[in-house]
Amino acid sequence: MQELSPNAQPTSMSPDEEAAEQKLIRRLQLMMNLVMQTIAQDYSLSIDEASQMIADSRKAALAMFPGKELAYDIIWRPRFQRLMRERFRIM
Repeated sequence: MQELSPNAQPTSMSPDEEAAEQKLIRRLQLMMNLVMQTIAQDYSLSIDEASQMIADSRKAALAMFPGKELAYDIIWRPRFQRLMRERFRIM
């Protein structure tokens, strides 16, 4: 994910850099989908265990994409919140 400074022109990434970033994005999506599926389908999972899985997945995502907390909060947090409400009947 490229970052742009307010007055800078976008910098182009090399094909290798783009491929590496796409690979990281696919890995992140796979990881998040696995966490979501596990929480949704494993009825032996407690709310605390599910919450810990979400916290661990956030740490992993930010390790893969440092400085992208806002992107995580916009994209993944609402999905996890909705899943937790549905799975554990949280209001």
